[in-house]
Amino acid sequence: MLRRHCIALCLLAGLAGLFAHTDVRAAQPAPGNKAMILVVGDSLSAEYGLKRGSGWVALMEQRLAAEKIEAQVINASVSGDTTSGGRSRLPALLGQHHPTLVILELGGNDALRGLPLAMTQDNLQAMTVAAQASGAKVLLIGMQMPPNYGKDYGARFADLYADVAKTHKAALVPFLLKGVGDVPDSARLFQADRIHPNESAHPTILGNVWPAVKKLIP
Repeated sequence: MLRRHCIALCLLAGLAGLFAHTDVRAAQPAPGNKAMILVVGDSLSAEYGLKRGSGWVALMEQRLAAEKIEAQVINASVSGDTTSGGRSRLPALLGQHHPTLVILELGGNDALRGLPLAMTQDNLQAMTVAAQASGAKVLLIGMQMPPNYGKDYGARFADLYADVAKTHKAALVPFLLKGVGDVPDSARLFQADRIHPNESAHPTILGNVWPAVKKLIP
């Protein structure tokens, strides 16, 4: 248990990321019924320390193709990003890519930096409302805090994702790293820095997200 909690804490530290990484490819509005999926996240979605094409977002794109689902994926994730950063970037991304589905994977860095939970929730709400107003569906990806943050803080942090999802009728994945950061042998699923999930962990991460994504694609 101690190792698991340490790894979870280190993971949050890594989200701050000293180096920004983003993979935003130019895109035109999706023709016809083709889905346009926009991912706005931090290092967990930006393939930090991974071979290009091996992170969960790239695996999602491969899964869509394998199941012959017409969709284009834009990964606009940046290592170290906060909900404030995502909120500031989102309007331009919506205008450029015209997504039909927006996946929001942000918030861990807010907790790391000790930002008020109310601010994190307000930013997630604003992004959700903006995406929905543009005509996109929204999938919120939650994160959970290790016990040393305090039981009350951890519960309130997890609840804010559920609150935003419920208030705005958005879809929710409660914990992105289920089966990765909360298992007894979790060390084997992390890179040498013991911070970021390694390549072998990303199929599990996709498994946490895929069912919700598939339901939201037209």
